[in-house]
Amino acid sequence: MYKDKKVIVVMPAYNAAKTLRTTYDEVMAQSIVDSVIIVDDASDDKTSAIARDLPNTLVHTHPNNRGYGGNQKTCYRLALEAGADIIIMVHPDYQYTPKLIPAMASMIGSGLYSCVMGSRILGGYALKGGMPFWKYIANRFLTFVENILLSAKLSEYHTGYRAFSRELLERLPSELNSDDFVFDNQMLAQILWYGYTIAEVSCPTKYFSEASSINLQRSIKYGFGCLLAALTFRLARMKLIDSKLFPRVSDPSRPALTTPPRVGITKPEKPSMPWRLS
Repeated sequence: MYKDKKVIVVMPAYNAAKTLRTTYDEVMAQSIVDSVIIVDDASDDKTSAIARDLPNTLVHTHPNNRGYGGNQKTCYRLALEAGADIIIMVHPDYQYTPKLIPAMASMIGSGLYSCVMGSRILGGYALKGGMPFWKYIANRFLTFVENILLSAKLSEYHTGYRAFSRELLERLPSELNSDDFVFDNQMLAQILWYGYTIAEVSCPTKYFSEASSINLQRSIKYGFGCLLAALTFRLARMKLIDSKLFPRVSDPSRPALTTPPRVGITKPEKPSMPWRLS
């Protein structure tokens, strides 16, 4: 609990048995976390079994692999149903330190921001933490282009460490987004579309054998997806196209929904292969 606001950490998990408990322990060591929601995306290992032994944890297991975006949709839907006021996504592969949870929650809970991201680029932690050089170059290129198309000044768009206010998640049409990795970028573009400011904090990160990653082929697909999302945003803003992801409204900050969106209820895309986080 942060002040009078309920804090829930969500973990989109896939084959995270080796690192789940370590991540969970550090999450709960941050005294403000009320509960954890773990969504297992049809893992091949004992992710669900380990998760069910963790206190103050809601576990949901997909019968079939939904993809990284599909997993997040379920995470956010369950968090809203559980009454969360502040929702923080932490990957269970222990790549991002949960020690930033209090700082990120305070930025949301104080009303200063509705979205906070843990940036691997700020402070130069990406390469220091072992990010492959080709991924670093791709990150910088994509971020440069996305900042131009989205009229933003973020240090990166590709971190998986994110915090949201309840109001923001209820407002975004995220159920229309992809079930694949590009969900992350579509969501950030939607946040900017509705006039919100995205805050960033410097986040140490580490790459090791148990940490999740995606291969070159899927990374290329993801990169083109990010560029397409940003280009669609720009064309919709110029009123050259209509987009369900970026609907035309007279005021970018459209009224909040009276009820939580049906996140993750739409028919899922079929991922080409089980996902791993970048």
